[in-house]
Amino acid sequence: MADIEFRALGLGGPRVSTIGLGCNNFGRAGTATEHQDGTNALISEAIELGVTLFDTADMYGGAPGVSETLMGIALDGHRDSVFLATKFGHDSFDMGIAPGVPKGSRTYIREALEGSLRRLQTDRVDLYQMHTPDPHTPIEETIAALDELVEEGRVIHYGHSNFSANQIDAAAAAGGRFVSSQNEYSLLARGIERDVLPAINRHHLGLLPYFPLQNGLLTGKFTRSDFPADSRIMRQRPHIAENAHWDVLESYAAFCEERGITMLEATFGWLLAQPGLSSVIAGTTRPEQLRQNAAAATAWTPTPAEVAEVTAIFE
Repeated sequence: MADIEFRALGLGGPRVSTIGLGCNNFGRAGTATEHQDGTNALISEAIELGVTLFDTADMYGGAPGVSETLMGIALDGHRDSVFLATKFGHDSFDMGIAPGVPKGSRTYIREALEGSLRRLQTDRVDLYQMHTPDPHTPIEETIAALDELVEEGRVIHYGHSNFSANQIDAAAAAGGRFVSSQNEYSLLARGIERDVLPAINRHHLGLLPYFPLQNGLLTGKFTRSDFPADSRIMRQRPHIAENAHWDVLESYAAFCEERGITMLEATFGWLLAQPGLSSVIAGTTRPEQLRQNAAAATAWTPTPAEVAEVTAIFE
């Protein structure tokens, strides 16, 4: 079993594994987790390793709802072993519920939760996250709806995703008991450092970065001349590898080589050294990938000088 570490999700929040399992590929065509057998294998491996944070959304999968459905079956008998996080209300996806109703409203949230609980085959969600902000609903209404679900015991904690710094401040000012913020963050996507990350830390939220490995570019599996054909990038987004900043990535590779560590280990080490970061949620499709991530999460603890050096490479 990997030596999994745990951190609080926000100030005084629940403890979660510092490596999370991103479940956005469950049900996705062409992946090892497209069907139930592959999903079962990955979830079983995660539980065996001691990974507790499982992150999905109602819209994830080959079609909306498929990720949650596969997970509900795979988690049969193991529900209490995991910290289950899902999301509602993405502004660009129609889940076919409450037509015309704003996605931050009480009516929408309650219907969305019913669907997630049914697909996940559970009676509660450990972390219910607002996927994108809703400009049509006062945040006070959204918070009141979420607080109501907490009182009912069907939501244990709630968080938000893709909020701006101003929206994070407004949610806190309105009395929201958010424990986490999920935003894109990696060495190659550091926009939240300007104002979002300070807001997250100001309100003592747990940061859950998405795309932390940038579709594999920060794992060391890609080089300027070698793009793995079976990777998600080459299947769906080859332009990401073709247009990558290879001079920067090669400088990073040299930094890693000098210290005798892999790029994957360095990437996890740098992320976990960032203030307020609770867990690195990485999407995987095969048990061996998950084992590599779990090992990398504890392999290298950088000094403050090394954190600064890595940061400077990607300025």
